[in-house]
Amino acid sequence: MKKLLLLLSLLSLGAQAAPSLEHQVFDANNQSVSLTEFKGKVVYVDFWASWCGPCRKSFPWMNAMAQKYREQGLAVVAINLDTDKALADEFLKQVPATFTVRFNPEGDVARSFDLLGMPSSFMFNRQGELVKSHVGFYQDNAADYEQELVNLLKE
Repeated sequence: MKKLLLLLSLLSLGAQAAPSLEHQVFDANNQSVSLTEFKGKVVYVDFWASWCGPCRKSFPWMNAMAQKYREQGLAVVAINLDTDKALADEFLKQVPATFTVRFNPEGDVARSFDLLGMPSSFMFNRQGELVKSHVGFYQDNAADYEQELVNLLKE
C-alpha cells in the first residue's frame, strides 16, 4: 500500500516538462548523468520499480531487444523509481539487465513523463523526439513493440 501511495503521489504532482531526453538521472555509482547521452540513437526509455510484477516480464524482452538491435543504434534505458536503491539492486540480481539502468529516486523525471502505470515505456527517434509510448508490458504485444523499434531504426 505504501508503494502504491508513493506512486500515486508522484503521479498526482503533475508534469514539470514534456517527456524528453533532457533530464538528469543517476547511474549505478550515484553520479548525475543526462539522458541526452543517447541522442542520435533510437532510445527506448522504460520506467520500472522493484515491486512491479510486469517489470519482471519486460526485462527479458528488453535484454533481447538491446542485444539484437544495439549495432543498429538502439539504446534501451530502464529508469528505476525505487526510493531505496537496495531494492532495485536486489531486483537486478534476480532479473539481470544487459542494457543501461539509471535511477530516479526523487521521481521528478517520472512526473515529467506523466506515468499512468508501471512499467511505462517511451520510444524516441534518432532526433530525440518522442514518437511512441506504452503503459504496461504485455507479452502478447511484444512483436508489435519490436516492430515499432525496427521501424524507427530504419528512419
